[in-house]
Amino acid sequence: MMRDNPRLNVVAQLPVLRRYARALTRDAAQAEDLVHDTLVKAYEKRDGFRPGRNLRGWLLSILHNHFIDGLRKQRAEVLRLTGAKHVTETSTPPEQDHSVRLAQVAQAFMALPDEQRSALHLVAIEGLSYQEAAATLGIPTGTLMSRLGRARAALRAFEDGNAGEPAVKSFKTPTSQPAHGRPDHLRVVGGSDEQTE
Repeated sequence: MMRDNPRLNVVAQLPVLRRYARALTRDAAQAEDLVHDTLVKAYEKRDGFRPGRNLRGWLLSILHNHFIDGLRKQRAEVLRLTGAKHVTETSTPPEQDHSVRLAQVAQAFMALPDEQRSALHLVAIEGLSYQEAAATLGIPTGTLMSRLGRARAALRAFEDGNAGEPAVKSFKTPTSQPAHGRPDHLRVVGGSDEQTE
């Protein structure tokens, strides 16, 4: 079993895998299925895990590749997930301004294209270096940085109320009031914040 080998102790990596799977799939149940499939594949490939290799990066790479393979095989499933996102927007938002705002930012993040959302998640949420994230996604570092730049620009546009896509633009609440004298503005993690007070 994998846990018999201390190099392949994946228990500590489960939160990371679940977070990334949720960011990719946008659905809790499908995220759990993706993590399960990842662990099965990792078990099957355990003999290929080289000593000294980063276990987290290895598992994230397996998870990402399995997700991409699923996208290529099931384009209809992608359309179903996109439709499901619009259905969830009919739920009643919380009354507290900060809770509403966080929910809107999460929706804006989930509305990003898959490649931008996965790149931003790995760098800003999981804390991977550009090189680690690029290796996980199987892309050049320059391509990763380009995707990060576009994702950050989209979120900044959402914050400024100038988002290009209507689905993202509609999340802006003009009635939100600044808290403690600060501007009603969120800083994008890992990005430059050019707005001055």
